[in-house]
Amino acid sequence: MFHDSILTCLSFPEGYEAPNLRKLADKVAAAGFFAVVPDFFNGDPYVPDDANRPIQVWLKDHGMVVFPAGYEAPILRKLADKVAASGFYVVVPDFFHGEPFVLDNANRPIQVWLKDHGPDKGFEEAKPVIEALRSKGVSAVGAAGFCWGAKVVVELAKTELIQAAVLLHPSLVTLDDIKGVKVPIAVLGAEIDRNSPPTLLKQFEEVLAAKSEVDGFVKIFPKVEHGWTIRYSVEDAAAVKSAEEAHQNLLEWFAKYVK
Repeated sequence: MFHDSILTCLSFPEGYEAPNLRKLADKVAAAGFFAVVPDFFNGDPYVPDDANRPIQVWLKDHGMVVFPAGYEAPILRKLADKVAASGFYVVVPDFFHGEPFVLDNANRPIQVWLKDHGPDKGFEEAKPVIEALRSKGVSAVGAAGFCWGAKVVVELAKTELIQAAVLLHPSLVTLDDIKGVKVPIAVLGAEIDRNSPPTLLKQFEEVLAAKSEVDGFVKIFPKVEHGWTIRYSVEDAAAVKSAEEAHQNLLEWFAKYVK
């Protein structure tokens, strides 16, 4: 029978092996839903009683990705779910502390808002998040930054705190920032973007091409505007296609350097 209502149950590290999770899925199915419990750990769940493979060791085989950005963007949270579904442990910290930039708020223009939420503060707040996760045994960390978050991520990429970076429609990122990166970095930009126009993106590409010690990738997406990867209409097929292509590029980059 065809079901038009589907629920997916994503588990704790115990994965599909957790019996109560499967019982819950059965209960959901009994309520009339089509329930799916995918095994994203590929048959390698975390086993609490395995003294030879504590959570710290298990996490080393399941890379972690950090999205430093505003938690309020719903598509960003969906993208985080998509990355998690690929086997990563994903963190979306709210470095705006419940106060994302609101374009229509005339009392808080971007210049005023940035005084309280500069990317330099985001960078400082990201460090203890990453350090706390490393204390749990995480050995490989990737970071993806969107717009404002790209500046935070490029600062992280100048350190040894992360192993790979992805910048998506970056803002505030300079040529000197790109010159200073020490880890593999991908830059996904828009053809229509005053914050990072194609001319600047091409300069990024030239700098990265000259840095033989760092793998770099720059891609300019045609006919899209700033913010296209997380702020688009799901009713616009072309917008969805461009965003999903960027999401796939992000996943491939982290699969290459973080997993």
